Amino acid sequence: MRRILAGLLVLWGAATLTFLALHLIPGDQVDAILGPSLSVTPELRAQITAQYGLDHPLVVQYLDYLGQLLRGDLGRSYQRDMPVSALLAEQVGPTVQLALSAALAAFVVAVLAVLVTAGSGRFGRWTATAIELLAVSVPNFWLGLILLTVFSFTFPIFPSVGAGGPLGLVLPTATLALPLGGVLAQVIRQELELANGRPFAVSVRARGASEFHLTLRHTLRHAVTPVVTLSAWVVGSLIGGTVLVENIFVRPGIGRILVGAVVSRDIPVVTAVVLLSAVAFVVVNTAADLLYPIIDPRLRAESRA
Repeated sequence: MRRILAGLLVLWGAATLTFLALHLIPGDQVDAILGPSLSVTPELRAQITAQYGLDHPLVVQYLDYLGQLLRGDLGRSYQRDMPVSALLAEQVGPTVQLALSAALAAFVVAVLAVLVTAGSGRFGRWTATAIELLAVSVPNFWLGLILLTVFSFTFPIFPSVGAGGPLGLVLPTATLALPLGGVLAQVIRQELELANGRPFAVSVRARGASEFHLTLRHTLRHAVTPVVTLSAWVVGSLIGGTVLVENIFVRPGIGRILVGAVVSRDIPVVTAVVLLSAVAFVVVNTAADLLYPIIDPRLRAESRA
């Protein structure tokens, strides 16, 4: 119940901050609804103002907005003149596909990097750490442009824009996965080193097991466990990253819709995307809290105590 209440508070806070931020942006909301039309009469402006309730005080608009969200009504897009729920349903598929592929690739890259450098000595560990720090420090948009320049323009291996099937997913996935994989590799390597010094690792070595067997069968499982704790942060990174990546690679998805909606002050679309991101964050964070005691039995013992 505490997790559910906390999640509802997060959603309410996200909706409230989005409403206030969009209403503080300079510009007339009626102009955003009507678009760049030069023949707007005062009568039409008054009609639009009354239709959308913009003649009401801000507090009344906020309460109407919350009531609309509670009814599951995300409104209609100003610029596309269609239900926001239908618009997001059309665009959520490519974004989820990109986010899941990037998360999987980041995890695989991180685990492989740790396994390759495990037991390689101080020089190997420092080299791996330096590469991971470089991957973490590179901005997504810069990395995406470099990958486009090398693998699409200089060597035309992958398509530069659009979905383009599996090949069109490679460069956007790499753009999102490499910085994320650098962070995960650092966390997993640190936990692996701690696990290697624990009594169970000493016991496994005493039975004659090799370091590779110890890592693959025992300590790696302990080292990967903290990744569950980082899952909410991973979701936040992927959501923010897809906004940039989808625009760099001209991919369909929620990120491109969000950028266009912010530029055109399409408030219902912006609000819906922010709330969708908050829902994803809350769901993943709650799932991580529930899974952690299942993965680590010590937490179950602590909760019973």
